[in-house]
Amino acid sequence: MIIGFSVFVAVLLLLILIVFPPSKGIIPQFCNENGEVIENSIAEKCYLEVEDGNLGMIIMAKDIRNPVLLVCGGGPGIPEYLMEYMYPSGLADKFVVCYLEYRGTGLSYSSDIKAEEMTTEKYISDVVAVSKYLSERFGQEKIYIMGHSFGTYIAIKTVQRYPDYYHAYIAMAQTCNQTESEYMAYDYMKAQYEQLGNTKMVEKFENCPIRESDEMYAKYFSSSLRDTAMHELGVGTTRDMDSVITGIFFPSLRCKAYTWQERINIWRGKGQSTQFPVVKDSTHFNAFSEVPSLQIPIYFFAGKYDYTCSFDLQYEYYEQIDAPIKEFYVFHNSAHSPIFEEPEAASKLVEEILEVE
Repeated sequence: MIIGFSVFVAVLLLLILIVFPPSKGIIPQFCNENGEVIENSIAEKCYLEVEDGNLGMIIMAKDIRNPVLLVCGGGPGIPEYLMEYMYPSGLADKFVVCYLEYRGTGLSYSSDIKAEEMTTEKYISDVVAVSKYLSERFGQEKIYIMGHSFGTYIAIKTVQRYPDYYHAYIAMAQTCNQTESEYMAYDYMKAQYEQLGNTKMVEKFENCPIRESDEMYAKYFSSSLRDTAMHELGVGTTRDMDSVITGIFFPSLRCKAYTWQERINIWRGKGQSTQFPVVKDSTHFNAFSEVPSLQIPIYFFAGKYDYTCSFDLQYEYYEQIDAPIKEFYVFHNSAHSPIFEEPEAASKLVEEILEVE
């Protein structure tokens, strides 16, 4: 009996170590074919002290003399670096890439954070502070900025207000009118399940009529129904990600770039972020009326199968917005994360953008 229990405990511990391996949380370095760290490369975590807190970020580059790119990731709560870890984009070949982890989430998580203070203004202020830090540290007067999903809400409002800090804005899965996008996705997914004869999922959609009230809309937006349907139908995070649990949650627990505590904090921050005012603001953001123009170039990276942020609305907004330069790039085999789903295509487009700039 004692031997049997000991075997059970040993197996349990082994499974825990496989799913949740220990690590020192060190970012992998860029090395040459001889295993030597490439000269002038960088791969590190760092922290910027700002008003009442610290902002954590991951900075990566094969050459620190390259242009700087600040990435405002999706979520909020799920670090954009996790996507880079799972689906290498190659951005660090051409940029000094900074993955900012928003206040109250990931590396910037703190148990002292007050959810009600996580406002749009606070997030914009943080992005500006990081932008200034990157410009000064790497000796560049202006930097590039990229937004992804939720991050496009923060990024586009930042560049609208502070255009002089940036060369150009790359909008990946731009949120344009998220309420309308959710309606479009809801209708599309319900129709897909009807065609598939999946009466169980159709019934779940019918029991969540999101147009009836703000309360029902909010309930649906944060529901497992929305995430499950998007990923089952290939219109969510990526075309081939079947589930957030298997596609993001479990990989996050195995990501050795984060310590045990940091991996736990990712999900503590993610859970807390649902109460952040900035998140609610983003779900009601209407770029058509709030950001009709920009003073810097804007480049849209849009996945053809994106229903998290409607592809059709992204193109409609592209046609409307006034900017000195604007381009709309379609990724025909992508959903919500085109640079991670089609990195080679994205790399070529980045080269074109850098040539223009």
